[in-house]
Amino acid sequence: MELSNLIKQLQNTNSYPHVVETTIKVIQTHISAIFLTGDYAYKIKKPVNFGFLDYSSMEKRQHFLNQELTMNQAIAPDIYLDVLPITIQNEQVKIGGEGEIIDYVLKMNQFPQDSLFINLFLAGKLEKHHLEELGKIVAEFHKNTKTDDYIRSFGDIEVIKKSIDENYEITDKYIGIIQTKEKYQETKNFTDSYFKLKQDYFRKRKQENKIRECHGDLHLKNICLWNNKIQLFDRIEFNEEFRYVDVMCDVAFTVMDLDARNRQDLSNIFLNTYLEHTGDWQGLQVLPVYLSRQAYVRAKVNSIILDDPNISQENHQKAQQEAKNYYHLAWKYTQQHQGKIIIMSGLSGSGKTTVAKYIAEKINGILIRSDAVRKHLGNVSLDETGNSELYNEEMNQKTYERLIKLGEIVAKEGFNLILDAKFDRHQLRKPVIEIAKKDNIFLTILSCYAPVEILSDRLSKRKGDISDATSDLLQQQKNNIQDFNEEEMSYVKKIDTTNNWKEQITEFFR
Repeated sequence: MELSNLIKQLQNTNSYPHVVETTIKVIQTHISAIFLTGDYAYKIKKPVNFGFLDYSSMEKRQHFLNQELTMNQAIAPDIYLDVLPITIQNEQVKIGGEGEIIDYVLKMNQFPQDSLFINLFLAGKLEKHHLEELGKIVAEFHKNTKTDDYIRSFGDIEVIKKSIDENYEITDKYIGIIQTKEKYQETKNFTDSYFKLKQDYFRKRKQENKIRECHGDLHLKNICLWNNKIQLFDRIEFNEEFRYVDVMCDVAFTVMDLDARNRQDLSNIFLNTYLEHTGDWQGLQVLPVYLSRQAYVRAKVNSIILDDPNISQENHQKAQQEAKNYYHLAWKYTQQHQGKIIIMSGLSGSGKTTVAKYIAEKINGILIRSDAVRKHLGNVSLDETGNSELYNEEMNQKTYERLIKLGEIVAKEGFNLILDAKFDRHQLRKPVIEIAKKDNIFLTILSCYAPVEILSDRLSKRKGDISDATSDLLQQQKNNIQDFNEEEMSYVKKIDTTNNWKEQITEFFR
């Protein structure tokens, strides 16, 4: 049966094995059609072959539907139910009926469309706490998803580059139509150069087991808030190269999708939460190439839609504009910038982290907290309270050494960097100043302060934070502070966190 006819038949309420009390809505992509019937949603795969994806035969469509069911039941069991045959008998098409099997369909529980992250976003209901929670969920997902020698083999530069080069080959025909030759070439030159000059980054990612069975398509349309929890769904089943990737490739898709919608504040919260919970700040060394890749993938998908005769003129025009926007974003990620370093300094409870998080959102900065670094070094969950060994002098030294080393790595990649720790002694501040001087990076030290009684009150009320600091440590911290020397004072800006502190830091957003 022709695809257009099958889509029409499946809009008939009599085609379903249950009562359908609503007009059936159809959602189409370049590779599938989804039918919303009320309680259940049904998904068919289109008989297409794009090289990277082959649904050209009924057997292949059945195979990949079963793959999709198995893989997604593992992460979204509330949604994925079964794969059923589509049959025809006496010219009546039926799901799970009698007669000749003409195709297969994936049956899912239908959740409200307004629970999709994309629709929450469009309604202005996607809030910061949703992105914090998503960062934790994706961190946990990556921690538990599998890897082995075969999966790690997809971390070889040749394999990664081949997948990216295929995107360029597929979209070559759209040059001059929805992207310029100049930006196409500059984007391609960037990725070619990245793989040539930064091979050690990719080798290290493979050695550290960062190549895992990921989601592969982790954007806002594949995340929902349903049954009072955030759920990831529609994991890529049709291409191992898209799924067996660096975890930062997955992260990049979500970051890119929010960036494309001009909400870097939300993408920043998601990214910083993910990095804090995984400790994978070194993943930022490969993030730029994956950000460009993911934007280019969305451009490619929207370009392919233009060739689909089943798409309406309205959707055709929408896809064309989105393709243009994504091509531009892919190119924009290749434009490297000089970052800046901001050191937060002050006693516990002085508001360092509150100020740091605010600045991070405003300047799209990478926030690295000593509290997180310390717990990762000590193999202590961020949600647990550390014992005395976690806070002895030896661990203090290791924490700052690691914090500063990570800061140097991140700053050299051109990211804006915020290091959040007490930085209460010259020997702790000096290495960062030397890094900034050596690499000619703009540096500021933000010294946060408030009266001791306010610090104590803040610490006594603190809940749900990874810091273990309590008010009984304040006197000891005060005794250890070394005032800024003359050299340091040239970088220092003091912030009174009891008095309109946001107004005191506006200069950093210019």
